[in-house]
Amino acid sequence: MDEAERESGPWRRNLRVLWFCTFVAGMAFSEIMPFLSLYISGLGDFTKSQVTMYSGLVYAADFFVSAIASPLWGMVADRKGRKLMLLRSSLGTAFAMALMGFATNVWQLVALRALQGVFAGFISNAQALVASQTPRKHSGASLSTLMTGVTSGMLLGPVIGGVLAQVFSIRLTFFITAALLFSTFILSWVLVEEKFKPVAPKSEGERSHNPLAAFPNPKLILVLLSSTLIVQFGNISISPIISLYVKELMHNVGPITVVAGIIAALPGISNIFASPRLGRYGDQHGSGKVLIFGYVFAFLMYLPQGFVTSVWMLGALRFMIGISDGALFPEIQTLLTKNSPVELTSTVFSWNQSFQAIGNMMGSLLGGWIAGVFNYNAVFFSTALLMLVNLALIWWLVPEIRRSKTQPA
Repeated sequence: MDEAERESGPWRRNLRVLWFCTFVAGMAFSEIMPFLSLYISGLGDFTKSQVTMYSGLVYAADFFVSAIASPLWGMVADRKGRKLMLLRSSLGTAFAMALMGFATNVWQLVALRALQGVFAGFISNAQALVASQTPRKHSGASLSTLMTGVTSGMLLGPVIGGVLAQVFSIRLTFFITAALLFSTFILSWVLVEEKFKPVAPKSEGERSHNPLAAFPNPKLILVLLSSTLIVQFGNISISPIISLYVKELMHNVGPITVVAGIIAALPGISNIFASPRLGRYGDQHGSGKVLIFGYVFAFLMYLPQGFVTSVWMLGALRFMIGISDGALFPEIQTLLTKNSPVELTSTVFSWNQSFQAIGNMMGSLLGGWIAGVFNYNAVFFSTALLMLVNLALIWWLVPEIRRSKTQPA
């Protein structure tokens, strides 16, 4: 699609519909997380260490399979359309989630989480569809706005999931979650319109064995994908220890779980307000500038979190982290969009999802290990260092990002 077709197309309606769908999907994915370990412990007579081990397997199964399957689905999306992939992902994930409510042992749950990974990709395909239909001068603001749907859904998910599990049961919550995901299937099917133009396949002589050969700046694409992994690694490495850190700061006195929940939610609240504004600024002045700001700001906010002496100080700094997240994830996606051929939009977004899944796996495993070997504050120091390393990679390997407004491919 050229810019005139994009401008006259249904991109605004698609953005509104998919914002709501990603909100529902984000809520559905996150509402089962608080009690997944409890669900596992109820599937057998396990020791504490066994529950921990099985929980790690159950969590990792989804991310591991998703990292492998996402690029394959991305190639299909670029040939058959992104709307088809939205329908495939929402219906398949709803089916897998419903089956989890029938699980009778932990290995069935591991297998069903792996099945969920096969069907993963609703959010990344929603991002790819918006990116491929939106005029490029609005792509930063649109992708940032879409990101607020995911973020706000994931903020509400744990609260709603906890209430549902308390009022009904953990098993019934899986069925409710599946129904929510099925609603995104219906909404996507009925309301999302995609003017998809498949690209004619290249002849044998035109094909390249290098998957990055079709990109005008392969090095930039690799650095951006690696940045997704690093940023996600840093974010997730903190998740397993944040409640324990809060417990330590509160000296094991007071409503620890309530405070930990609030602290965990604060970055998402600031992200909702910051992302669209930073996206619009990036469209006008350069996405690269916003990205560099995000890394500097993240380093300055992560480092002092390892020195805090009260939950109030930690809460203020965690709130500010949402601003850096609003500058990093959406701008990485915007730069990927602006520097990728239109016919490879879904491919590059699926690669991005794979790198994000790998970051999820590595962060959750290594974050706990760092905290165990050193201390909780070491996780914040290591994350701050990662942000600095990532900034150095971008600064030296792709200097065009900091020099001028990155132009579309």
